[in-house]
Amino acid sequence: MRLLRGLVRGDDAVVRCGWAGDDPLYRRYHDREWGRPSRSETRLFEKLCLEGFQAGLSWITILRKRQAFRTAFAGFDPEAVARFGARDVSRLLRDAAIVRHRGKIESTINNARRALELRVEGGLVAYPWKFEPPPMARPRRVSHAALSDMATTPASVEMSRDLKARGWTFVGPTTLYAFMQAMGVVNDHVEGCSVRATCERDRAAFRRPRPTGM
Repeated sequence: MRLLRGLVRGDDAVVRCGWAGDDPLYRRYHDREWGRPSRSETRLFEKLCLEGFQAGLSWITILRKRQAFRTAFAGFDPEAVARFGARDVSRLLRDAAIVRHRGKIESTINNARRALELRVEGGLVAYPWKFEPPPMARPRRVSHAALSDMATTPASVEMSRDLKARGWTFVGPTTLYAFMQAMGVVNDHVEGCSVRATCERDRAAFRRPRPTGM
């Protein structure tokens, strides 16, 4: 059977979104992580930071460096990263295992401090769900063609504007839409992908955290 555009059948006979390709690391990320909601503050913070580091690079480059990033940034524990100072920046700029970009490194430290400030409103676990788009704002069919026109969305623009107003950096609308896709705020596995239905069940079962103090 001919596959629709935007899909690929691997040598394991599994049909996936085309971007998963044939790299085992990419496939595992696609199958087990991408599009699945999470209640882990560290995982959400990590994803936001790594999306920022990814700007101008391929995501597979970041995936291959993810363990090194976790080691360098204290497992992306916001409390630990928020305590980083000038010596840590110098240390990280010497670390060839990560992406050595001063602006992105300093942004990660800044954003850790901003993440702690969000805790009075329910924290990062609750925050993204404020921007979950209503069903009528989503494509009727999540196809390759539909997604090609959605590098940003009104929801990601709104989230970007809100985070920037709170002092976050490297949180543009494109970065934040990629974050929304990865963390299951939307399900952008293409129709026909073997994982799409599983992710939709995960989203349906996920109890949305409610922001507080807003």
